[in-house]
Amino acid sequence: MASLRLLSLCFTLIFSLCNGANTPPKSPPYLDGFLNNGNFEQAPKKENLNKTVIIGKYSLPGWEIDGLVEFVSGGPQPGGFYFAIPRGAHAVRLGNEASISQHVNVKPGHIYSLTFGTTRTCAQDEVIRVIVPGQKADISVQTLYSSDGGDTIAHAFKAISKVVKVTFHNPGIQEDPTCGPLLDAIAIKEMLPLKLTKDNLVKNAGFEIGPHTFENFSTGVLLPPKIQDIISPLPGWIIESLKPVKFIDKKHFQVPSGLYAIELVAGRESAIAQIIRTVPNKFYTLTFTIGDAKNGCHGSMMVEAFAGKQTLKVPYQSQGTGGFKKASFKFQAISDRTRITFYSAYYHTKLHDYGHMCGPVLDDVRVLPVKS
Repeated sequence: MASLRLLSLCFTLIFSLCNGANTPPKSPPYLDGFLNNGNFEQAPKKENLNKTVIIGKYSLPGWEIDGLVEFVSGGPQPGGFYFAIPRGAHAVRLGNEASISQHVNVKPGHIYSLTFGTTRTCAQDEVIRVIVPGQKADISVQTLYSSDGGDTIAHAFKAISKVVKVTFHNPGIQEDPTCGPLLDAIAIKEMLPLKLTKDNLVKNAGFEIGPHTFENFSTGVLLPPKIQDIISPLPGWIIESLKPVKFIDKKHFQVPSGLYAIELVAGRESAIAQIIRTVPNKFYTLTFTIGDAKNGCHGSMMVEAFAGKQTLKVPYQSQGTGGFKKASFKFQAISDRTRITFYSAYYHTKLHDYGHMCGPVLDDVRVLPVKS
């Protein structure tokens, strides 16, 4: 009897092992995280450094470099400079016409968003050119939206092949050839497809699908206007203003609901919109939530909302300590497509940091037909 039990146990074990071997491996999760050495904490070898200048095209681990690229550490620098590198100990600085690039495995036809931490190092107008096959964008880093060197920017693109070459380039010609923007963290995220829901005509209504956010440090992620990035890093939404809006996360900010929200950081130059399907002449209700991000942004705020021919101005008195309120209004559709738009009526700065631009928070946008 014992031998039969042992034989049965062995058969079961062998069957399970064989069955497991035939089970197809689980598909890898979608891409979301740092590029290879995306935080630049893997340093070049000492023999490949001339002080801070990297010598050799492939001397920076994970990257290919072209031109004058420096590997720098945070803190005081020669010549009286100070480099703020909030996301780690090291960064790279791109000199005139210099670039770094990396090949990334992606899925053709899918949308990806690059999140990168950057700041200017000199007084001149500095630009980061982001290049991927089929598109490029020049993003100014002259206007800083945080005073600690912590600006983070997102840029989206559509993959046209299985491998794309991602390049960050400094196209500027400065008086000082060592002037140029810093890059201290670069991540990538695959944008998941949006799904329509029965209880809301707005896609990505709570801004839950957006670019990668750095876990250990965040001043929010700036989403460039459409004129700089034709593919939005916030699926479903159009950044149709002259200046960016800011994507904020619950870990570092006050968010009314869910994990993410939008901060309108540049007054009337900071607007966000979406085009939804509607039935002409039918009435709908637009509801949304506004508040402050508990980041010291204070004052009399006002968010203006537009839908069809209707407009609503929603005031909010911010103490900069967090809080929110809901608003709603009814509108009549005039076509089979209706644009809903939100922007901040005023400019704001932090209570104890007048160099830090900020604004009201927008979240949980909903549109539903009015029941007859």
